[in-house]
Amino acid sequence: MRALMLFLLLAAPARAEGERPGIFDYYVMALSWTPAWCATEGDARGADQCDARHDHGFTLHGLWPQFETGWPSFCRGTARSPSHEQTAAMADIMGSGGLAWHQWKKHGRCTGLTAEAYFDLSRRAYGRIARPDIFRRLERPIRLPAHVVEEAFLEANPGLAPDMVTVTCRSGRIAEVRICLTRDLEPRPCGRAARRDCRQGDVMMEVVR
Repeated sequence: MRALMLFLLLAAPARAEGERPGIFDYYVMALSWTPAWCATEGDARGADQCDARHDHGFTLHGLWPQFETGWPSFCRGTARSPSHEQTAAMADIMGSGGLAWHQWKKHGRCTGLTAEAYFDLSRRAYGRIARPDIFRRLERPIRLPAHVVEEAFLEANPGLAPDMVTVTCRSGRIAEVRICLTRDLEPRPCGRAARRDCRQGDVMMEVVR
């Protein structure tokens, strides 16, 4: 039994909390397919970002510091928390200021950057990756293998390779595209813990509202 418990602990991805900021190896940029999030969570919450006037497709979930194995979170640090104006200003690419605040608290502080610099870096990372326009033009929900979404991102971004991108799914829907980047925001291979490709077969791709 002790040997089994040790094996499970060693096999699980290492995740630290309360670490010192600035110590990490690379970033994972997570792009959420907003229509799927709205269908599974946002509509029930009455989330403003799900209102059709916003026309959200792939929005920035977050820019997450990573170790080669595992990731830090909720790091200790003295950086000043962002103002309401700073978090609200991220809603155009993140969907809400509340998400921006949460991402700073859980991930941003671990970068060792100020809140202003972290949000600026997040915006630059988001702008460097082309989001395939074909998914915005869907007229009805479709079912497709997750690798089709990955291939569309690879085609739209010639600098990406398959081991730099992972597509996740949840509740039978495409959920996120995660792209691994160096600390200078150049594409790089993902560490093992960051590779979480969808294994559900054909899944739903919701329509932009």
